[in-house]
Amino acid sequence: MKVHIRPWALVIAIGLIASIALSGFAYAALGDRLLGRGSKGSEVIELQKKLIQLGYTLGKADGKFGSKTEAAVRRFQKEHGLRVDGLAGTQTIKELKRLTGQSTNATGKAVGYKNTDTNLLARTVNAEARGEPYIGQVAVAAVILNRIADPAFPKTIADIVYQPRAFSSVDDGQINLPPSASAIRAAQEAINGSDPSGGALFFFAPAKTKNKFIWSRPQIKQIGNHIFTK
Repeated sequence: MKVHIRPWALVIAIGLIASIALSGFAYAALGDRLLGRGSKGSEVIELQKKLIQLGYTLGKADGKFGSKTEAAVRRFQKEHGLRVDGLAGTQTIKELKRLTGQSTNATGKAVGYKNTDTNLLARTVNAEARGEPYIGQVAVAAVILNRIADPAFPKTIADIVYQPRAFSSVDDGQINLPPSASAIRAAQEAINGSDPSGGALFFFAPAKTKNKFIWSRPQIKQIGNHIFTK
């Protein structure tokens, strides 16, 4: 017996299948597929929110992967040593998720906004590390957050920054300058747990100081013009 399928029924069936497939894409999780120019959906919104959280300017999170989102992805990739292709693939999304997860410092202790003045942290980064590579700016921010977890230091950003003679930028007024976009991103990245300093509590520019105390500290690494120490 032959089964006759009416043309309109076939069209409806194909439409339903396509609708289900598109619905699946619309509710996919970030990381389920490669995202690039023209991609749309909830995972694009999540991608955009994470970029905005880290300080990248791209407008509102509208779920449409356009030129501004691509430009933000390219900047993120360049600043984090990833392949710069403007596509949100596995490695890019993995790094984004790592940087926008729970806010912790180098010891793994949660660092909430209760003890964090993001603007002041960004201004300090701008004043102390202006002209330094981006990773060095993140490291400077991380040093300040690492001090919060150390019993030898105060427990707020403001108290740490304004400790007498702690930062030269407070003495010369540089702390009051508005932070650059990179300083804001660096501060936010450190708040989100990134610490290129390796757990440092101090940093200094070797070409600018002969201070015996700072030179006596165990050195961890040098990034740009700053040495980071325990």
